[in-house]
Amino acid sequence: MSEQDTQAREHAEQDVNEQETNQSAESEDKDQDEVEQLREELEAAKAEQLRILAEMENVRKRARRDVENAHKFAVEKLAEELLMVKDSLEMGLKAAEDEEPNVEQLKEGKEMTLRQLSGVMERAGVAELDPQGEPFNPEFHEAMTMQETSEQDPDTVVTVIQKGYLLKGRLLRPARVIVAKAPENDS
Repeated sequence: MSEQDTQAREHAEQDVNEQETNQSAESEDKDQDEVEQLREELEAAKAEQLRILAEMENVRKRARRDVENAHKFAVEKLAEELLMVKDSLEMGLKAAEDEEPNVEQLKEGKEMTLRQLSGVMERAGVAELDPQGEPFNPEFHEAMTMQETSEQDPDTVVTVIQKGYLLKGRLLRPARVIVAKAPENDS
């Protein structure tokens, strides 16, 4: 092999080595760019996760505050309506203090106040239980005593001592009643 061949061969090997080095550098640059892109995507995903967690915490706090306010102010409307009833009662008491109170007007005032109170209770979902003449129902009635009678069927409510009330279908207070029982025959 001649010196020229040797130089040509070395030169060719150098060219190949340079090409490999250039390709390797380009590959490393590509890999570096890819790593940097993945790093940026990871940071963006972490930031998004933190934002979502913060939003969820805000939603939880807001819901908790809304529930607390709902409990705290649940009776606000009822209280406002009861103020009208209280005002009416106070006017009636003031009218009764007159030197010569008009009994008929006082009675009318009491009836009006009772209608107001009944309306407030109805709007709040309170329903009255007045089981006079109905069959005794232990789920809604409390028997105070039994009374012998032939005028009504046994286990029928003869007298309502105190009315009962339901709150939106659920028993608030049972009606206190006297229940009919068959008369005992003294034969």
